[in-house]
Amino acid sequence: MADNKTQPTAQVVSEFITTVEPHRKRDDAVALDALFQKITGWPPRMWGPSIIGYGQYHYTYDSGREGNFLATGFSPRKANLVIYIMPGYTDFSVILGRLGKHKLGKSCLYINKLSDIDIDVLAELIQAGIDDLGRRWPITAE
Repeated sequence: MADNKTQPTAQVVSEFITTVEPHRKRDDAVALDALFQKITGWPPRMWGPSIIGYGQYHYTYDSGREGNFLATGFSPRKANLVIYIMPGYTDFSVILGRLGKHKLGKSCLYINKLSDIDIDVLAELIQAGIDDLGRRWPITAE
C-alpha cells in the first residue's frame, strides 16, 4: 500500500510561519500555533510543505491500510486558515454552532480569519477533537 502523501518534514515551524503572507494571516498563524501548543502540550511539527501538526497517531483501518498522521493542526493557506481535527467533525455540531463564520469539510474546518470566530470555542473544539481521537487510537507527541 502507498504511504500517505503528507509526511513529517524537518522544516522549522517558526521559519515557515515567517513566510506566511499576508501579514494578518501570519499573525493568525502565530496565534494558532500558541493556541494549539497550549491545548495539546505538544511541540509543533511540519507535515508536508504547509501543515503545522501537533501530536500524531498510528491508524489501522478495517481495509488493512495503516499509517501515521498528525493528531491535530492547521495550515495558513492563501484562501483561508484550515484547521484539522482528526478523524473528523461529525460529532461536533453543537460546538460548531457556537464557533462563528466557517465552512466545513470532513476533517477540515475553513475560516477566513481568527476575528471571524470565537477563539474560546475553537479551543474547546480542538480539545474535543483530541479527546475523540484518543478514544480511537493512541496519540503520541511525535
